[in-house]
Amino acid sequence: MSVRKHKLESMTGGSGVHVFLVLWKAASAVEAYAEKSVSELEMCGSDFAVLEALLHKGPLPVNEIGKKVLLTSGSMTVAVDRLETKGLVERRAHGTDRRARIVHLTKAGRKVITHAYADQAADIERLASDSLTKEERKTLIHLLKKIGYEAAGTLERGEEESTE
Repeated sequence: MSVRKHKLESMTGGSGVHVFLVLWKAASAVEAYAEKSVSELEMCGSDFAVLEALLHKGPLPVNEIGKKVLLTSGSMTVAVDRLETKGLVERRAHGTDRRARIVHLTKAGRKVITHAYADQAADIERLASDSLTKEERKTLIHLLKKIGYEAAGTLERGEEESTE
């Protein structure tokens, strides 16, 4: 098989590269769609994610929020600083660990994220309903979890092998 033909086939017909590109482009488009409703709040996606995590998980240490919303510790600190300046969150001392600070939603923060989350959830539901049947949603979720768990497991096994 010629190199040119191989390259063309890898970009179509379900090759791993094609799956990755389609997944990446779809995720980018859906993320942009989701951020559209957040942008009206004059807040970036990472700030929204922090507030949403606190809404659904309750008060959390900064490092735990970072793990949930996939932000580095530096990015988390900046996001919490921004939200604290806006009066949407506050840092409080940990009950037993004097080194740790716990991030809490303020009353204003709870009000903002409750309404914003409801609006975004409605927007995302509309997108999903307009583009996928219930059965297609179930299939998509199953397939995305399957590839995600495989990728995570492969990375984890690779890290274990490199430390042996």
